[in-house]
Amino acid sequence: MTRDPVTLCLWYDKDAEEAAAFYAATFPDSRVGAVHRAPGDNPSGREGDVLTVDFTVLGIPCVGLNGGPAFPHSEAFSFQIHTGTQEETDRYWNAIVGNGGQESMCGWCKDKWGLNWQITPRALTDAVMGDDKAAAKRAFEAMMTMKKIDVAAIETAVRGEPG
Repeated sequence: MTRDPVTLCLWYDKDAEEAAAFYAATFPDSRVGAVHRAPGDNPSGREGDVLTVDFTVLGIPCVGLNGGPAFPHSEAFSFQIHTGTQEETDRYWNAIVGNGGQESMCGWCKDKWGLNWQITPRALTDAVMGDDKAAAKRAFEAMMTMKKIDVAAIETAVRGEPG
């Protein structure tokens, strides 16, 4: 078996296969690969239980490890998904939050397995990282009031128009 030189290993309690299937159904260039079963009993499961799942999210190779509840996900790691439109932003946000996930602030949400996602419209990134410091500040301040990013509101803030 050949692996990519770098693979993200994501720790799940026991639902790596379900999570991988959700990501593959939600994001383009994503798929579920091999499912490996435990060759013997271990602290997080029994012989024959799913131990690891090879999968790809947006072209990024990952392995999901069913390691038990010892190490939950945290905001210290997230996938940042750059979107081009409000419709794309809404689609990913609603898929994650609507599948048992949780909203957070500034474009962050958490899926039902505790993995964190930043659904970030390019309009926001372009505004905040752009050369116009006043527009960047207005876009940043607008973002700080949002859960899911509202592209039209960011564009209004960039132009300096009242929201």
